[in-house]
Amino acid sequence: MEQLPKKIHNNGISYTLMGDYYIPNLTCPTDPRPIGRWGRLHREYLKMDRPILYQELVLSGRLHTILADLNEQASERCWLIVQQMAQAEGITEELKASDPMCWVQLMNSIRNRAEEIVKSELIYR
Repeated sequence: MEQLPKKIHNNGISYTLMGDYYIPNLTCPTDPRPIGRWGRLHREYLKMDRPILYQELVLSGRLHTILADLNEQASERCWLIVQQMAQAEGITEELKASDPMCWVQLMNSIRNRAEEIVKSELIYR
């Protein structure tokens, strides 16, 4: 009987022989950055709506890095949109001091709108 090689490299993936089967040598990402809320939303979008792209990113080891980058971009974008909308609508610290409940209502409304914008621009694309 022919002896099988212990390690092979096929289609960009390395495999190791375990018994009669070749098992892919997959490693965990070394990027220490958290993927956060926006990264988790995008990961679920990829799993459900773009499964082939999701599997490609997982197998290539780039998924965690892409999700961490996207989380940082989305967080910064959301914060910027909230600041710009608050300025455009005239929501100031004086309003916060004089009528805190009104300020909270307006800021929650702005934050919700900003999150919807970020979701449509960055997460679900």
